[in-house]
Amino acid sequence: MAFPSLCGKLPLDHIYESDPPYRINNIERAPHVLHRWSTMKPLAFVSAALLPILLYAYAEGPDAGVSGVPGETTCSACHSGSGATGNVAVTFPNGQTYIPGVTQHLVVTISDTAAKRWGFQLTARLTSNTRTQAGTFAPTDGNTQLVCTQAAFQTEIYGSTCSSSYPLQYIEHTLTGTRPNTKGPVTFAFDWTPPATVAGSINIYVAANGANNDGNVGGDHIYTNHYTLTQSANNTPAITSVVNGASFQSGITTGSWVTITGSNLSATTRNWTGADFVNGSMPTQLDSVSVTINGQSAYISYVSPKQLNVLAPSDTALGNVTVQVTTGNGTSPAATALYQSVSPAFFLWSGKYAVATRPDYSDVGPPNLFPGTPTTPASAGDIITLWGTGFGPTNPPVPKGQLVPSDTLYSLPASLTILVGNVPAQILSAVLTPGEAGVYQIALQVPNGTPGGDQPVVAQIAGVTSPIGAYINIQ
Repeated sequence: MAFPSLCGKLPLDHIYESDPPYRINNIERAPHVLHRWSTMKPLAFVSAALLPILLYAYAEGPDAGVSGVPGETTCSACHSGSGATGNVAVTFPNGQTYIPGVTQHLVVTISDTAAKRWGFQLTARLTSNTRTQAGTFAPTDGNTQLVCTQAAFQTEIYGSTCSSSYPLQYIEHTLTGTRPNTKGPVTFAFDWTPPATVAGSINIYVAANGANNDGNVGGDHIYTNHYTLTQSANNTPAITSVVNGASFQSGITTGSWVTITGSNLSATTRNWTGADFVNGSMPTQLDSVSVTINGQSAYISYVSPKQLNVLAPSDTALGNVTVQVTTGNGTSPAATALYQSVSPAFFLWSGKYAVATRPDYSDVGPPNLFPGTPTTPASAGDIITLWGTGFGPTNPPVPKGQLVPSDTLYSLPASLTILVGNVPAQILSAVLTPGEAGVYQIALQVPNGTPGGDQPVVAQIAGVTSPIGAYINIQ
C-alpha cells in the first residue's frame, strides 16, 4: 500500500526497517534512523494556520499532535483498516477526578483480538482551552516516552522530560513498547501530575493503534477516546490544632517538631525520603503540601490527610503566630500557635512514659508496654537517655535547614535541669542527635534513692518547664 501523502511518519509496522529515501509531497525523506528533528509543512486535513505537520519524524513513536485533540489529528492520518472490534481505555486511580499537583499513575489499555503490534499517544488539555497543556507526564518504564513541541508545532523533541520552551506534551509508545507479535490486550503505564493550581476541568485525549505487524499502513485498527476530569470538590485544607510534636501540647519553637492536625491536609500519606532532599536541604514541600509558620516555610517530614509533622523554621518571634497549610486545593484559613524562645518536651510512649533508652539502646519502661518488644524499668543510679524536642539553640548553632551533621557535637547550655521524681538528675550530655533534625538526646543518671513506680520527669531550661504528664518507670 502506498504511503498516504499527508503522513509524516513511518508506519508502526515499518519501524524496524532501514528504508531508502522516499518522497512525501515531493519532499525527499532520508532513512528514519538518521532523523529525530523535524521540519515543517502545513497539514491539509485541518486548517493550515492551526497545525503544521512535522515531516522528519522520530520513527520509534509518532510526531506530536495525533492523540485526537480538537484541531489536531489521530493515528488514522497514516494508518487505516476495517473490521475493528477493539477499543482504547484509560484507567484513573481516583476515578475521573484530580487534585491539583498530586501525581496519578495512569494506565492505557488497548484491546484488539487481531492486532500484533501496539502504539498510542495521549495528552491532557484544559477544557477551557484545548490548546493549553494541563500538567506534566513522566515515563515510568521503557515502554513510553515524551514528545514535546510548541503551540505552533515548529519543532519537537523526544525524551523523558519537556523544557519550558516546549510546553505541549504528549506521552506515547517507544520502539520497545510496540511489542511485536504480542497478543492483546496490552497496557502502557506512566505518571501524570495535574497543574499545581486550580485549573477547572481537564480533558484527556488518547489515540491508539492495534497494528497487524505486516510492514504496511493498511489493515491496522485505530481507536480514540477522551475523558473529562473534574477537580475533587471541597478539599481545601483546614487546621484543627498546632502543637508541640512531642508533648502534643501548646508551645513550639525554632527547630522543634510540630504536629498539625486537621482535614484535607494531604492527598497522600508518607514520610520524607532521601529523594526529597535537594543538596542536603530538608524539604519545604512534600507531595504538593507546604506549611508556613509566621510566614516562613517549615520543613515537612510527614504528610497524611489528617496530620502533618513539620520542623519549625528559624524565627525570633514570640507569642501567637499564624500557621497555614497549602495544598493543590488551596490554602487553609490561618490557625494560631504559641511561639516561644524554647519549648522543651519529651517524646512519649503510650502518651505517658518519656521515651528512654539505656546505653545498649534497650528500651526503658514498665514491663509489657509494647507487645513483642521488651521494656524494663530503670533503677536508681542507672544511666539512661531521654529523647525530646524544643530545647532551643545549641553551641555551635546547627546549620539551617539541614540534618544535624555527625562531625560536630551540638550541645545544650549547662543551664538545663532535669528533675526525676522532683530530684535533680546528673546530666552527662545534652546534644542534638546526629543525622536527625530537631531531636535532642539527654543522657543522665537516675538519682540515687529514687523510689519505685512511675516517677515524673520534668525539664527546665531558659525559665521554661516542660509539660507535666511525662513519667519514667522505676523498679
